[in-house]
Amino acid sequence: MKVAIITGGSNGIGKSTALELSKRGIGVILTYHSNQKSAEDVIREIEKNGTARAVGLKLDLSQKSTFEDFTTAVKKNLEEVWQRKTFDYLVNNGGIGGGMMFTDMTEDYFDNILNTNFKGPFFLTQKLVKLIEDGGRIVNTSSNSSSITPPGYSAYGSLKAALSTWSRYLAKELAPRQIRVNAVSPGPVHSNFGDGVFDKHPEYIKPLAEQTALGRIAKPDDVGKVIANLLSDDFGWVTAQDIEISGGFLL
Repeated sequence: MKVAIITGGSNGIGKSTALELSKRGIGVILTYHSNQKSAEDVIREIEKNGTARAVGLKLDLSQKSTFEDFTTAVKKNLEEVWQRKTFDYLVNNGGIGGGMMFTDMTEDYFDNILNTNFKGPFFLTQKLVKLIEDGGRIVNTSSNSSSITPPGYSAYGSLKAALSTWSRYLAKELAPRQIRVNAVSPGPVHSNFGDGVFDKHPEYIKPLAEQTALGRIAKPDDVGKVIANLLSDDFGWVTAQDIEISGGFLL
């Protein structure tokens, strides 16, 4: 059985990706930051279908010092659950959202975005890449705010742009091992990302939908299915790409 690691797999896009991969018979190691119950709910949903196994591991992407222990836990679960020493797919999806105007930006806020959304995936992948099978695949969840300029997202958007650029460099460096690396850049997604902003402020949804060519904002499944397909053999000749998944937002 092939195995995927999905950071931030307990909710939103990560959860949808985990469920979609499990339907295809792919085992899942999903990570959660603080909500263990959500992770356990996803694992139960995966395993009740009987097509795949799943485990959840705690991970704080902002704490690089914990990555060695996390890697050890990954090795342990690969051996105990799947009788493997390697895995096949890595989805760097975990991250934090939220905006702050440049003139109000604090160093603590900037460092939190930097450590969680860029430095964390960068150095976590450095730890895990030795365990990825040759011919494996990596997908990084970026954002279309890396190419548009919504006010208040200068730190978030810039660091997502760094993630997209890094994806191309990584695709080049890992090509000798036939590991494909791509990024996806969602537009507005109705999930609990950004502390559940759309549930707290549903009035934001209609104006964003009106600016989207296909007439609505995304659901997590809209993105999760694209990620799952990017990992599949159907996209075996695609690497170093950043694919926008926005339904034509601001087209």
